[in-house]
Amino acid sequence: MGAAVAFDGFGPGAQVPLQGSDGRTAATHALASVAYRDSPVEVILDADNDLHKSTVKEGRWNKLFHPDLGEAFSRAVQVRMLGGGRKALIQSFGAEPQPVVEHCLAASRIRRQRDSRLTLVTFFCGVLFLPGLLLWLGVIQLRRIAAGSANKRTSAVGTALLVAAGLFALLVLIKLPFDGILPNYLRAMIVAPVVGWFLARQICEKTAVALREQWTSLLSGGGAGPKIPEAVPQDPGEKAAEALRLNLEKLSAEQQSNIVFYAGTKGILGMGTRWGSWTLAEELVPQPGREIHDFRAWDVIRKIHDQLALLERGSLKTGFPKPTVKHWVVSPVGEGADEVSRPEGDSIVHYQVKPHEIQRICNDQQFGAGNRHYLGVQFILWDGNLVLTMLVTVTSLHHTLRVEVTGHALGPVHSLFTTKPKAKTKEVSKAVRFWETREIQQPLMETDEVVRLAVRAPLSWYPPLLDFLGGKLVLPEPFGLRHAWAGPLWKNRFMADDAIRMATPVLRAVHAATVKMLDDHGVDTERFTNRSMFLGGAVQDPGPRKADAYDA
Repeated sequence: MGAAVAFDGFGPGAQVPLQGSDGRTAATHALASVAYRDSPVEVILDADNDLHKSTVKEGRWNKLFHPDLGEAFSRAVQVRMLGGGRKALIQSFGAEPQPVVEHCLAASRIRRQRDSRLTLVTFFCGVLFLPGLLLWLGVIQLRRIAAGSANKRTSAVGTALLVAAGLFALLVLIKLPFDGILPNYLRAMIVAPVVGWFLARQICEKTAVALREQWTSLLSGGGAGPKIPEAVPQDPGEKAAEALRLNLEKLSAEQQSNIVFYAGTKGILGMGTRWGSWTLAEELVPQPGREIHDFRAWDVIRKIHDQLALLERGSLKTGFPKPTVKHWVVSPVGEGADEVSRPEGDSIVHYQVKPHEIQRICNDQQFGAGNRHYLGVQFILWDGNLVLTMLVTVTSLHHTLRVEVTGHALGPVHSLFTTKPKAKTKEVSKAVRFWETREIQQPLMETDEVVRLAVRAPLSWYPPLLDFLGGKLVLPEPFGLRHAWAGPLWKNRFMADDAIRMATPVLRAVHAATVKMLDDHGVDTERFTNRSMFLGGAVQDPGPRKADAYDA
């Protein structure tokens, strides 16, 4: 998986998410907000795109132990991104994965505190009066099955069953004799689960309000950061906290890796599909009376790099954003690959390919098997919701130099992730003006939800058992937080305009640097200049297309 990351020192402050300076907080907060949600877990399937699909695996007793979206998402993300034997991750361009994972840990911590209190209530009001608890659970389960039926008569029977159970319990309380241990235990057996349900509802309601406040604050601008004291070891003896801290740092190191993966028509994982391609390929002919000074692909790339770094400097003050110019090593993987593996060796340090190896790949691995070198200029716009990447590759075959520029685009996170919580309301008729209706606010916790949480609480100390009983969320592979739920780009007019407009200055900067470098090395640049002018005209009206899907 790569070399280990060395750290030293202990104490608070080690896990402060560094956000706000790179324009990607909106996408990060939108993804992190899922950890606090109480929606059905199946709604996340609506956010899947055509290239990356997650699944919801049902458990053995899914009706009673099923997780909600926040529980399933937090569990899945923690296992996938912090697990001991986890696979390689795809970089989350436009978002920061560490704060998302930290919010998942914080949400899980809030739920564990709730589950601890629910476990005490379940023990004293349920386990000690187990027969009564089982009777009530049986009635509620039958009502739940009946209520889920499409037959209205069956649904009404379920409600009647719960009412009948209440009347029976009241009859038992009145008719039983008041002397003796057994009659009093039978009374307590009926009453204690109801008292426990009332206490559990208060606990669940309070926690639901706290989770929704975090959900709202993230989508409103950030609010307070996640609280995860278990990730900040206070002394070297706290092995679990130290392991968690190192895993979070390892996650951030992998996010900075300069290795990406090309997966066929899925494009470069994390950067999106290729929507445009412009090729400058001409024969190298010496200038009259001169000889061509020897040069290699790296010499051309280095000149292009210097020119792209000056993109933000223009004649007009238009607010052109500062790009990130970086050398990438692109590794090919199959379109249907369910995992990727990052290369290891002496040329890899902290998931980063060393500069001398990048230069070697650029010069030598232009054909045949192996990794390829690309120079990328990346713009992160719309507060992380739009990731535009232009990649430049230089190859040479015999006397022909080929400079190819390709455009990749990653759209915004799905609208599901930017939806704020809504109060639970019910429309009822007015008492006097019965032909008019009004909305009344309902409590967040319904009876079935309180029972579900109370039943899951004693088992929360061992999450794999809950996965077996209630099911779990299976994340799409190869997994990366950002590209897994990227929505369509070209349906947003302004985002599409940004992608198309960005291609022109980048393409012309690449061509200008190439022609200047060739001219300095004695190459007759007339053909290159003519071809550059033709491409410069064509790029003024570029149309997005599926450049990764060849119609062959």
